[in-house]
Amino acid sequence: MKTVCKVVDSNVNSQINYTQAVDILNAGEVVAFPTETVYGLGAIATNDLAVKKIFEAKGRPSDNPLIVHVGTKEEVAIYIDHISDIAKQCMDLFWPGPLTLVMPAKPDVLAKSVTAGLSTVGIRMPDHPVALALLQQLQKPLAAPSANRSGKPSPTEAVHVLDDLEGYIPYILDGGSTGIGLESTVLDVTHEPPVILRPGGITKEMLEAKIGPVIQPTKIEQKLDATPKAPGMKYTHYAPNAPVYLIDCDVEKVNEAVLHLQRQGHSVALLAPENFEEIKVDFYFSIGEAGSKEEMGAALYNALRACDKTTATVILATTTSIEGVGAAIMNRLEKASGGKWYSL
Repeated sequence: MKTVCKVVDSNVNSQINYTQAVDILNAGEVVAFPTETVYGLGAIATNDLAVKKIFEAKGRPSDNPLIVHVGTKEEVAIYIDHISDIAKQCMDLFWPGPLTLVMPAKPDVLAKSVTAGLSTVGIRMPDHPVALALLQQLQKPLAAPSANRSGKPSPTEAVHVLDDLEGYIPYILDGGSTGIGLESTVLDVTHEPPVILRPGGITKEMLEAKIGPVIQPTKIEQKLDATPKAPGMKYTHYAPNAPVYLIDCDVEKVNEAVLHLQRQGHSVALLAPENFEEIKVDFYFSIGEAGSKEEMGAALYNALRACDKTTATVILATTTSIEGVGAAIMNRLEKASGGKWYSL
């Protein structure tokens, strides 16, 4: 399969590219497109054969549910059995934006592959001009996980999508780099109080400031339910080729670890803040200014992917606290590393 990549931005006449994308989607195929979080791989969410092509292209397990993207708030009632007051409040406050709401799905409306056998579905309205233009011209919902091979770091640029999916998908809309760089927060509003199933750009603190108490389960609590209710809960994600080890954000500790690994014959890649650049490491990737979690979140996937372009045999990634968006960053780092910490 030939993969076509077309630029869509304010500097080019993009209408023909949107029209092509809409035609491809209506023909039951998949299209990759940017959102404010990461690039998504979309198929019409009411077409089961089309949705199955997402799983095929990604190599994704079929028991991992997909998030549905809509272009307007009004569409939600078509797919959701009951929209609670708290859900309406969240939509008014945080949509369009990086917040997915898990709600009870109407029976036999969305493709069965979307919900993976669950009675609920996650829906969001993305805050990106390309995603919204595509959805509003299509006038149909798109099921769209991240546009990468399953288990790889999520794509924040169109070239990342090409790296993973060239030859697997027909079309990519290139809208440049994404903003947030981490997938959306997934909030289950079928519970009282609501439960964060996956942390993201909309933090627990931001939610509680507006809607009251919200539960954010610990790592142990997340493992209690055998069936994943949100994407990313059951399988290892975000992993580059070389093994990733977490390490405290401490220059002395990191320097000692790098020297120890190099003495063992390893080629070491380091993901760390700007103030670590003097460490004599084989490959260094800055994840922003020390203490800036927003910069770290935006740079993380790009840095993990960059490691695959090197000869690194080990990757060290410095950690952060779990306050605010740090919860999302640590969630992704723990998945990338499989929970492994470096120790001498």
